[in-house]
Amino acid sequence: MAFAAGDRIGPYEILALLGAGGMGEVYQARDTRLHRIIALKTLRTESGADVDRKARFLAEAQAASRLNHPNIVTVYDILEERGECFIAMEYVAGGTLDRAIGECGLPLELAIRYACEIADALADAHTAGIIHRDLKPSNIMISEDARVKVLDFGLAKQMTLRPQGQDTATLRTEPGTVMGTAGYMSPEQAEGRELDARSDIFSFGLVLYEMLCGRAALRGQSLREIKPSIPASVEQGVVRCLRQDPAQRFQSMLEVKRALVAAALPKSIAVLPFVNLSADKENEYFGDGLAEEIINALARIPDLRVIARTSAFAFRGKEQDLRIIGERLRVETILEGSVRKAGNCVRVTAQLIQIADESNLWSERYDREMTDIFGIQDDISQAIAHALQVKLAGARRATGNVEAFQSYLKGLYWYQRYSPESLAKARESFERALELDPRYAPAHAGLAVFYFGLGALSFRRMTEMAPLAKSAAQKALALDATLSEAHSVMGLVVGAVEYDWRGAEQHFEAAVANKSAPPLVRVRYALYFLIPQRRFDEAEAQFKLALETDPLSMMVHFGLSFAPYCKRRFEEAIEHASRTVKVFPDYWLVHFALGLALMQKGLLQRAIASLEQAAKLSPGFSLGAGFLAASYVRSGKCEQAEKLMAEVMEAKSTRYVSPIAFAMYYAALGQSDEMFQSLEAAFAERDPYLTRMDAEPSFDSVRSDARYRTLLAKMNLE
Repeated sequence: MAFAAGDRIGPYEILALLGAGGMGEVYQARDTRLHRIIALKTLRTESGADVDRKARFLAEAQAASRLNHPNIVTVYDILEERGECFIAMEYVAGGTLDRAIGECGLPLELAIRYACEIADALADAHTAGIIHRDLKPSNIMISEDARVKVLDFGLAKQMTLRPQGQDTATLRTEPGTVMGTAGYMSPEQAEGRELDARSDIFSFGLVLYEMLCGRAALRGQSLREIKPSIPASVEQGVVRCLRQDPAQRFQSMLEVKRALVAAALPKSIAVLPFVNLSADKENEYFGDGLAEEIINALARIPDLRVIARTSAFAFRGKEQDLRIIGERLRVETILEGSVRKAGNCVRVTAQLIQIADESNLWSERYDREMTDIFGIQDDISQAIAHALQVKLAGARRATGNVEAFQSYLKGLYWYQRYSPESLAKARESFERALELDPRYAPAHAGLAVFYFGLGALSFRRMTEMAPLAKSAAQKALALDATLSEAHSVMGLVVGAVEYDWRGAEQHFEAAVANKSAPPLVRVRYALYFLIPQRRFDEAEAQFKLALETDPLSMMVHFGLSFAPYCKRRFEEAIEHASRTVKVFPDYWLVHFALGLALMQKGLLQRAIASLEQAAKLSPGFSLGAGFLAASYVRSGKCEQAEKLMAEVMEAKSTRYVSPIAFAMYYAALGQSDEMFQSLEAAFAERDPYLTRMDAEPSFDSVRSDARYRTLLAKMNLE
């Protein structure tokens, strides 16, 4: 029996169907007594007379209800009504692991983290005498806050626990019975032999193999043949899980987890912005800059995972438990401190905290003159490296001029506020730094990013900004040929403006060659090179790599919504963007991404609401206005669309407006001549969004038009 929204099952009110499987349906429901959202699992009506299946269904609830672990879905209730069985369980907002894996697999650190959480869950179940027997990616949820939740103990069975000191517990089941999912069974399970916890270890190995390389394990094909970047020690752990003989595998999930942690997980740290205790609040830039320089120094340590400034600085001014910050950023240690600047004197305090027990690993106070600020940075970085037992690379000082350094820090501070006023201050600061030290490579790179950003944000024409960005990037590379930021800007200009994709690839490969490449460099690589080339899986992989060190970056989360949108996986795009909007409700670009996917899915009223919110948060973003007008047209609100585009046209007299905005509007109206005129105007102005034309679903209906192919050819994207 199928249920509709509003139906009642005992105290539970059905809200929506979440999915269906071999045993029954799963619904989102509301517990009317405790006022919480739950998942309600049903046994199919046609299976009700099947005593064995009903027993298995109830066994799932009974087994799972005995488990209380943060990585296992909690069972709240079991009930029978209308002759059917129901399980009320914890509702997990998120998606299944198989959807997260995709075609390229997960970044190594993310795969290992998920694997450790799965291992924790199974270890807890095994201790309670329960084997899962159906472990597979579709039975593992990834919650909105990126936590693993193992579910569906539908085939779980009670183990007979032997007295202490004897061998591993075995499973009490009928010999010859084969139950589970074929592709994830251990050999003994497939043959119907007696099972113990080592059967789950085999299935776990198959899941981990898939997480690492994006495909099912094949006999005779090693992980490192598929992905050479996977450490040999990790591959050895997977191989041991997949031994045909249970006696040759790991003998417990705790052993598995210890081996994985030892093999792959690096030490980790987040450097929070130093609190400004100075009387002059404008000195906030100094504390930010000090933290950023320490981040840059630590990022050069191969065995240390360092959180990028975007995520670390998200907690500025918020009174939060360090444990919560550590969990959100997935780090073991946090550096926090304060700065008091007065005249030519500065006092810096810093302390390194271990999250697990909130113990102080190291702390120090520095009272110095401003001329010694570089010494303070080096001392703090060296002390952290010593405390974490990692080796710090030699300092690479881009300038010896303290005043130039401070001006550069001001430039970074203002640029990352992304308003016309702050961008003007950023340019002034970078230029002042270069007046003081013309050989200051990062300041040249800062100017390069600034110029390209003005064009990419549609504040200025890209034809005006690209030459300035390229010149500044070339000056930076002449001084430091390894500078990631400068290489990335060269890739942007050479590819998205000059359409020399081979030359752009060389610059982007140089930009991301180092594991410490800034996350936003990876974002640029994905958005402006890989997506125009329709290399969507590679783009997604770059976003995931960026997420590892910048888990709270709004730009990264935009990318993780935009990539599936370009792949026409609109539901996945909606799912990720919806989760992100809850975390970043004030970030316009995420509302924009959500609106795009909703529009393509045909959910027009929701699309309009998202795009209107994006327009409200960023009124100068003309491209967003074009998509909003298109959504109005598709929903039959043509007069509203016409009025909006008239306002955009009027705005052209005072500011730059992207021609793509009009192209989107005309595409929705079906006016192909006007649309192509707008696209040609975008080509003439080198609007970088045009390079994503072949990835943009809004243009799918005109792909057969000769003008479309000609325009692609002009951009060397045919």
